Amino acid sequence: MLMESILDLPIENKIFYAVLVFSWTVYLWEAYLAYRQRRIYRSTMHVPQELGKIMDTDTFEKSRLYQLDKSNFSFWSGLYSETEGTLILLLGGIPFLWKVAGTVTARFGLGPDYEIFQSLSFLMLATLFSAFTGLPWSIYNTFVIEEKHGFNQQTLGFFLKDAGKKFIVTQCILLPVTSLLLYIIKIGGDFFFIYAWLFTLGVSLVLVTIYADYIAPLFDKFTPLPEGELKEEIESMSKSINFPLTKVYVVEGSKRSSHSNAYFYGFFKNKRIVLFDTLMEDYSPLNKDGEPENGPAEETDTPTEAKAKPKNKKQGCNNPEVLAVLGHELGHWKLGHTVKNIVISQMNSFLCFFLFAVLIGRKELFIAFGFYDSQPTLIGLMIIFQFIFSPYNEVLSFCLTVLSRRFEFQADAFARGMGRASELYSALIKLNKDNLGFPVADWLFSMWHYSHPPLLERLRALGGTKQD
Repeated sequence: MLMESILDLPIENKIFYAVLVFSWTVYLWEAYLAYRQRRIYRSTMHVPQELGKIMDTDTFEKSRLYQLDKSNFSFWSGLYSETEGTLILLLGGIPFLWKVAGTVTARFGLGPDYEIFQSLSFLMLATLFSAFTGLPWSIYNTFVIEEKHGFNQQTLGFFLKDAGKKFIVTQCILLPVTSLLLYIIKIGGDFFFIYAWLFTLGVSLVLVTIYADYIAPLFDKFTPLPEGELKEEIESMSKSINFPLTKVYVVEGSKRSSHSNAYFYGFFKNKRIVLFDTLMEDYSPLNKDGEPENGPAEETDTPTEAKAKPKNKKQGCNNPEVLAVLGHELGHWKLGHTVKNIVISQMNSFLCFFLFAVLIGRKELFIAFGFYDSQPTLIGLMIIFQFIFSPYNEVLSFCLTVLSRRFEFQADAFARGMGRASELYSALIKLNKDNLGFPVADWLFSMWHYSHPPLLERLRALGGTKQD
């Protein structure tokens, strides 16, 4: 009887309820996976025998509690996000916000014919709403969870200033790009999807090119790596594999978090490497200003000063280990992983724009989400890319996770081929300790979520081949 009632529903109602059902199905699946992993966190109270040589009891317990707190937080924030999204759909939040955006543009003398301006108004209101509703969760994550486990280095003032700056920079990029994209779709004719794809390709290449030079410095301080042994070794290693390195920077990541990272960027003959100061023992301020690990604050310290000091002194890797980490990153370049990811991304983008062109004329898609009298292009992009493509996006995300793990193993093998297996082995252990990574994972959770292989799998691959 229920099935017959569902089959009798208008097509737009079927679309709407299918979107809701799939969204909650994905959420429940993610919640189930997270539950399996939390069960691992709760039950694995002691260092497994095979980890005894690479992780001490204190670090194991710290990482267990950190990951358990993160998992609990993710559960509640995910439940809120899913509930909020469902209520927005059920209560007609999207068409309501579109009308509000129309009211705003009307005050400037711009009527319904100025759809692009109304779209930009809608986009700004939507991102503002998202920023405000997400702010309490972000504050809690930073100043409760990250603070509790010794990672947060920010003050509330710095955090809020940073959030405001990110919002402004995002709008400065998002609004012009969106307006041009909508204009291209409007005037592009039957083959607009090709022009739209080429435009987004151009935008992505420009952003990748200018990000580290013009956008990232708005938030963090970048300084050239000083002359010395490390810089010479990096340049020598880059030259040995024909990596066209032009500059090496150190980014002051320690002012916001004690997590560490390294990456490279740039096109053609203009490649640059960026190292987080927290990645390197010799540069990390946490090693210079922090108190000894597990040691008490000196009597001369005030309670506030003692609290402000980081909890772990030995942060980061020594120079040979930093080179091994870079060997792994350069392996991604030498093996073509970066290019392959770009090609996959652009093939997916082209396919999505093509399917968008096929579906955009279907009125029932707009009616399903409360747009009975109009079919705004921006709303069509939102409905099709975010809701209609959601099953495809889930499958694609899983496939990319599997591919990413394969690439990580290959990059590890490349670093091993450069004779840096033992240094990468010890670097992975140090970075796992610095970031409080928990080395035990539920197999299903790991398969679905881990874009990088679990620590033990990487160490076995490095150690096993080294012994061969």
